[in-house]
Parts: sequence; C-alpha cells; structure tokens
Amino acid sequence: MQNQYRLGIDAGGTFTDFILADRKGGVRIFKALSTPGNPTEAIRNGLATIQEETGLAPETIVSNADLCINGTTVGLNALITHTGAKTGLIATLGHEDSIEIRLGHKEDGYRYDPDYPPATMLVPRYLRRGIAGRVLSDGSVHTPLDEDAVRDACRHFLREGVESVAISFVWSVLHPEHERRAAEIVREMMPAVHLTVGSDLYPQVREYTRTSTAIVNAYLAPILQRYVRAVDGYFQSLGARHPVRYFQSNGGLALGRTVTEQSVYAINSGPASAPQAALWLGEPWGMRDIITVDMGGTSFDITLTRDGRANVSKNIDFLRYRIGIPMIQVETLGAGGGSIGWIDSMGLMQMGPQSAGSEPGPACYGKGGTMPTTTDANLVLGYLNPQGLVGGRLPLDVEKAREAIRLHLAEPLGISVEKAAYGMFTIVNNNMVNGIRRVSVERGYDPRDFVLNCAGGATGAHITALAREMGIRKVLVSKLASGLCAFGQIISDVKYNYMAPAPIRLEGAEAAARLDALFAGLEARGREDLAGDGFAEDRVSIGRSLDMRYVGQVHECTVNVAPFEITEASLNRLKDAFHARHEELYTYSEPNSAVEVVNVESAITGAVDKPGRMELPTGQGARGALIGTRAMIFDASGIPHDTPVYDGDLLGAGDRIAGPAVIQEVTTTIIIEPGWSGELDASGVYVLTMGTATAAATAAEREAEMA
Repeated sequence: MQNQYRLGIDAGGTFTDFILADRKGGVRIFKALSTPGNPTEAIRNGLATIQEETGLAPETIVSNADLCINGTTVGLNALITHTGAKTGLIATLGHEDSIEIRLGHKEDGYRYDPDYPPATMLVPRYLRRGIAGRVLSDGSVHTPLDEDAVRDACRHFLREGVESVAISFVWSVLHPEHERRAAEIVREMMPAVHLTVGSDLYPQVREYTRTSTAIVNAYLAPILQRYVRAVDGYFQSLGARHPVRYFQSNGGLALGRTVTEQSVYAINSGPASAPQAALWLGEPWGMRDIITVDMGGTSFDITLTRDGRANVSKNIDFLRYRIGIPMIQVETLGAGGGSIGWIDSMGLMQMGPQSAGSEPGPACYGKGGTMPTTTDANLVLGYLNPQGLVGGRLPLDVEKAREAIRLHLAEPLGISVEKAAYGMFTIVNNNMVNGIRRVSVERGYDPRDFVLNCAGGATGAHITALAREMGIRKVLVSKLASGLCAFGQIISDVKYNYMAPAPIRLEGAEAAARLDALFAGLEARGREDLAGDGFAEDRVSIGRSLDMRYVGQVHECTVNVAPFEITEASLNRLKDAFHARHEELYTYSEPNSAVEVVNVESAITGAVDKPGRMELPTGQGARGALIGTRAMIFDASGIPHDTPVYDGDLLGAGDRIAGPAVIQEVTTTIIIEPGWSGELDASGVYVLTMGTATAAATAAEREAEMA
C-alpha cells in the first residue's frame, strides 16, 4: 500500500459490506443496508458508520486511499428483473432469431421439459433488424453490406426510443469490416446511443454465443454507465486522488470506463472476488486448492481454486442467457438463511429455493414472517445466540421460530420441533453439498483434495457439517468471513482479457507461427493498456488459454498454459496439455488423434500492492473467552447437549477449542461439531480440523474449562 488506507465495497442485494484496511495491517468490517434505487446512498451510509465507529471522516479515508474498489450487483439485478436498457439488434439478414433458436434446445436441466417456458428476450422481435451482407467461413465477402438497410434500422430504433444497440454479423470475427462500417453509421445517426460491436467485445468463433453476449452487454451498458458516473462523482466530491476501481466477473479490477464499455464483465462481480480472498487466507499454510462457500440471506455461492487458479467458465447459460466471456465460475443456488421449509405433494420436507428475504424475513426476526426458514432452524437447534445477531442489534425470537416450524413442518409430519429443525438443517446442507459437487466433481476435481473456506455471515453455522459430508478435513474461517468478498476486492489485481479466433490444426511450422503471432499481438495490446494504467513492466504477468478439441468433435474445452514461444517443436506441449485436460474432464484422451484450436485468449494482469496482514496478539487460552453454555442439537435424535459458547473477541492467536462448541463473532457464528477442533491463527483465521490428535488434546482442555 502506498497510502494510508484501502477501501473495498461490495454491494449485495440486502447489505453493502465495507472493508477498511490500513498500512499497518489493521482490517475492519462494516455493513450498511443496500439501496438499489440510489447506489451512492448505501456508500454514504456505510462511510457514516465507519466515521461513527472510528472517528475517520469520509473525506479523510477517501483522499488518503490508494484504492477505492467497488463490487456491484447492479448489472446482475437488472438482468434478473429485466430492467435493462431498451436495446436494438442489427444482425445478418436471416439470423435475426438466432437468440431464440439458440443451439436448437433449451439449457441443460430443462432440455426435454416441454413445459419449461422460453427465456424472456432482452431484444424483442420488433427491435431486431436483419441486414443484407454476408461473410463466408473463410473470411471472404459473399455479399456486400447493405448500408441503406443499416440506416433504415437506425431510423426505426430512433422512432422506438432505443437506448442501446448491439451489432453482430455472421463470421464477423474473420472479417470485422462489415460490423465496423455498420457501427460508423449507427454513431453518425444515433450519437447518443450506447453501441456494442460483437467482434470487438467477444472476438470468438460461434455466432449464437457472440450475439447473445453482445446483447447482454448492450442491455446492461446504460445501467452500468449511470452507476459508474454516480459512484465516481461521489468519490471525486470526497477528494479521491485516484479513480475508483470496479471488480469484474473475470476476477480482476478495471476502471469505470472499461466497466461501462464491457458491462457484461460486471454481471457477477461480487462473489467473483472470493477466490482471491481464499488464496490470501490460505497462503501462510501453502494452501492453493480451496473451495469457498458463501451463504447469505437468499443464496449460496460456491467458487473453487485449483493450484492457485480460480475455476473460470466460458460459453455458459447465466440466468438463461448465453455469455461467452470468461467469468469466475460461481455456482449459485437458493439456499440461504431465509430459505423457506415446506412440504411437497409427496409429503416430503423441502428447503427453498423460495426465500423470506430480509422483509419480512425469518419468523424469528419478528418482522411479520410466519414461514420456517434456515435461520429459524439454526436458532431452535441452539446454534445462534438467542440474544440476537450482529452484536445483539438484530434481536431473535426463539418462540416465533419454534411456532413456525411446529405449525408448517413438525405437526404435518408428526415429529418434534427439534427433529423438524434438524431435518431442515440437513436438507439445506444437502442442497449446498450438491452445489459443491457441481463445482468440483463435475469438473473433474475430488473435493477431498481441497480445503473448505467459509464466507458470508450465515455459513459458519453450517461449515463443519458441509465439510464432514464432503469428506473435507480442513476448514478456514476468517474473522472477516461475513465480508470476505469485499476483502477479496482490496487484495485483487487489475486484469484484462484479450481474445482472438484461431481455427488452426496443431500441425506444422506455419500453424505454430500463426499461434505465436496471435498471442504476441494480444499481449502487446495488454501491456500497452496496463502501461497507460500506470503499471511498470515488472508488475505485469500473463496467462494464456486455448479452446481446443479433437478434429471432428463438436465442442471444445479450455486449456490453460504458461506463456512460451510457440514453435513447431513446442506444439507437443500444447497437445499434451489438451490431452491431460480432456482426460481430467472426461476420464479419457486420444493421444493419436489430431488436435485443433478454435479460439485463444490472453489474460493480462497488473499486480497491485497488497495491504498488510492482520496480526492478533497471543492468546491466554480459550478459558478466558468462555462466556457460558447453550443447549445444542447435533444429530437427528433431537436431543440437546450442553455446549460451550466462546466470545471470538476474547480469543487470541494460538487459542484452541474442541467441538462441540460455538464461537460468536460480531458478524458471524461458527459451529464446531463434535469430532472437530479449531485454532485461531495470528492472521485472524480459525483453522478447523476434523478427527486429529489435536481434537483429542483440546477436548481435555475444554473439559477442564467447563469444570
């Protein structure tokens, strides 16, 4: 850090998290209610809270900060609620309906469901205009561009009040001149409109994916542009000396102008920072294979890092819209603290995906909610402090939680409230475990080879149960867990992705020279952009990936490789990497089959100085942090056990606790199940371990403390 402070802001659906780090290693977390209608209001309220608790004025923090970083759900929310800009599409004549035809089928999971409705089109049929002009698969022009038709489309869009336009022509990645000429006409006739050119945004082979990505970008661009202007303007009014950085779905930071032009990169920016935080937490122990789980009020997000690299997805259906650009793979499901328990037509208990949200919220919040939720179950099981959450500022009503579970679940099923609560806890855990398997097992990874990292305020109550179910024996829980994504932002680097189509068979010197020249060109652009961003050459790093397949295959897989000079001799390195990845994904490879590349990509990163680590004083033993006991339930019998409760603020580095136990931090609660033990590291991270000698040793210590 070059200046006194670094501020990370993660705007979620319910809360906006603030992480304030100083040069000495001090890190603090703050929260404010999100204000989707006025994004700067939540930031203003959060800074007011920081001033109230620290005495630091917003102007002092911002003017003395080397980085102010913002992760936002503005784009995500606009896509969910279909409140983006009125968008028009200019496409190749005859291809206006490619976004509805898709790939000839519905997305995975609903492919054979005749009752599953089609996705809502972001560009309605009357705002799609087909333009004569055709490029062939070899890049040659078959039919010249009909410029008059482009002008007619612009006049139509002007009459309809279109705010944003996407242009996507067939094979434009091999011959972009038609798209560029159409863009010139649109800028001439519609100077106020936001324009997305498909071959500039996503220069990759596959027409449907490119068109859909361009449309999503155009749909969100005006929304993100207004958001960036408001946030940038507010920070400038506070005396910011450096521009605000925005977190992207690719796991890196970018300036506001980049987020405005490439708004599709901001869709899932909040949880995308979790892998960076996980690697930072695991670094003292050399942990590089980490699964991070983040449980909030309505959703459960999962990310994975393997050998220090986050899982990145391309060409995925996100909220039913195909998006081609690289995104940190975030598996999201409806399993949060507000997930509602209900009984299906077969008489079986289910949890979610419907949620009580924050209004009216779980029954125990006492705000009018009457349905039983995960939070109500955790309260009945004794996991949560009955005096309230967030240091008692959010009171909880145990009787209302019990009544909701009794009325809607226990009595209809003929079981006790305690057994029903444990059933809710188990089912929501199973839902989350299934999501973890999709991120790990279904991508060729054994979750038992990973550490499980806890993020989000609600996750700590479930973390050891999830690890036990997955066979994971080590868990990390930071004192900053409830704001871990905001923390991940302040330790992240600037990152840009550059792509190019590369339909090349990996044979011969000519193929090697073409690939080497493509990568060199992409990386020269990246270095130039980062140099303009203030990064010296020694702060720049490069990662490469290729979309590859066996000749004759329909689909390709992405293979990550280190940068090296590509010669005819080194083509075998690319082939070997592809064979290994193919076997990892599909359990087999074909070393004797010909291999071809479809697309290439370079990720260019500018390293940002990291803040210092938290340093806790050495503890005096867990005994001093023991504040009492509480009856808790840890199995399906529903029988409660007297369980020690520890105040996290009173624990120091080296203090050990054996399960069963609960640690109460201000913004999260950590349940240590029987058979687990935990030790607080000086970096502010609890390391929980299952079934070790340490657990047996600390069990004796706990018995002595209880005595």
